[in-house]
Parts: sequence; structure tokens; C-alpha cells
Amino acid sequence: MFSYCTDPSTLEGLTWLSCYLTTGKHAGFYISFGTVLLLLAITAPTALAFGFAGATAARSRLWPIKWIGKTYIAIVRGVPDIAFFLFFVIALDQMFEWARHKIKCPDWDQPIRQGNDFVVCQAAKLPLGEAPQWVHETYGFFLAVLTFAIVFGAFAANVLFGAMRAVPQGQLETAEAYGMSRRQTFWRILVPQMWVYALPGLSNLWLVLIKATPLLFLLGVEDIVYWARELGGTKLSRFTEYPHGDWRMWYFLVLLVFYLCFTKVSELFIERLMVKLTHGQATTGGETQRKAPV
Repeated sequence: MFSYCTDPSTLEGLTWLSCYLTTGKHAGFYISFGTVLLLLAITAPTALAFGFAGATAARSRLWPIKWIGKTYIAIVRGVPDIAFFLFFVIALDQMFEWARHKIKCPDWDQPIRQGNDFVVCQAAKLPLGEAPQWVHETYGFFLAVLTFAIVFGAFAANVLFGAMRAVPQGQLETAEAYGMSRRQTFWRILVPQMWVYALPGLSNLWLVLIKATPLLFLLGVEDIVYWARELGGTKLSRFTEYPHGDWRMWYFLVLLVFYLCFTKVSELFIERLMVKLTHGQATTGGETQRKAPV
């Protein structure tokens, strides 16, 4: 905050606005943009790992593993995202506390389910009651990342499963004819080529993931939507030094510009990545490059 912001009641115009935009709460608003970017940076590779595992399981020759992979893809894709987001946060939290309860309080003689309440011993609670605030916030963020990864991992699994099937079967048979094992064929022939077919679907999934980050607000994380609602709402002079009317439209306009710019940058990066991956490949993109005049 600037030195001239000592008495906001004496300020007006741009001076008042500069003081208003540098308050402690606005610092939380600015930091929340980093929270969204951090969520995407962690969730994207984690969801891709879930998706790769699900797709690999779905094409397994062992029917129990294949059944698990296909069930994971079908169930998550068949239920509205918001239902899974709200369900998984509660379910994962209770699962972790139940596991800790069994380990830390083996002599507990009361039922864990008591009507609508989920009751575990004090030592099993996550996070602990005396834990600092940043631990509570980190735990909530961890649950949000895991929930996003599970949900979007199922969609990624469906995309990767289709990409694996799109790789020409003749190339796999040729690799086996040259003496490669099934594992070698998978990692050296199938996996390197499947990304070309998977990238269009994964790029769409990435954009959907970006647009789904406002759901952090529903998961209890103080994200940009939370702060936009908090700061943009009407503020009366008796509750704040910087009273103003309903400014939520302007705050959400900032979010609109942020998401549009972010998705545009993502599209440009994806286009460059597609050009690089299709170089020399027997795909539509690769053929276009091959036939293009030098």
C-alpha cells in the first residue's frame, strides 16, 4: 500500500483506486491467479498419468484389468462433472480419515457412522485441528488436484485409448515380426505414434480443464471466482474503508479476459506442438507438410 493511503476518506479518483487495488484482500485476489495456474500445472500431468493407466488397462488382455479400465472410463464420463467434484472431495477426505482412524485409534469402540455424522478420533482428523491455516489450505488444494485428476483422467483415458487403436495395426505386426516383444512394441512403436492421434482430443480436454478451474470455488478453495465475488459485492462504509457498489461485473470481466488470453496462448502452443509431432508422420498433417512447396 502506498504512503498516501493512510486515510482513504480523503482520497478520490485514480489515487483512491490505486489504494483500493493494493489492499491485503486484493493481494489474495492476485495470488489466486497463481493458484489456478499451479492447479493446471499439477493436474494436467497427473490426469494424463491417470488417463494413460486407464487406457493401458482398457486394452489389456487380462479381463479383470480390462474391466477396471473400461469401468473407470465409463462411470466417470457418464456422470456430470460437478457431481463427481462434490462427491470425490467428501469421499476422499473421509477415506483418508478412516484409514488414519484404523491405524491411530485401534481401540475405538464407537461407530464411525453416527446418523449423518462421520466421527473419527481426534488424532485421525485431516488436517489436525491445531495445524496452521496454510496446512488446511494445502490439504484442500491437494484434494482438489486429486479430484480434477481422477475426473479428467477418465476423459484422457478415452482419448488415449482411441489414439492407441488408431495406430496402424500393420506397424505393430511388423515390429513383432522383427522379433520385438509385446512390451517393446508397446513402448517403442505404439506409444510414440499415438500422441499424434491423441493431441487433438487432449488439446480439447486441456481447454475444458482450463474452463473447469472455477469449480475450485465449489471445493472450498479461495480461487479467483471466490475473490471476484468477495471483492466485487457491495461494500458499505461501516464495513470497509473503501466502500463501493456492486462491482462484480468488472471483476468477472477481468476473469473473462484472463481466460480468453490463456486459452489463446494454449491454442498457439498446441498448434506448434502439432506441427512438430506430425513432421514426417503418415497422417493428414504430415502429408500436408510433405506436399507443401519448399
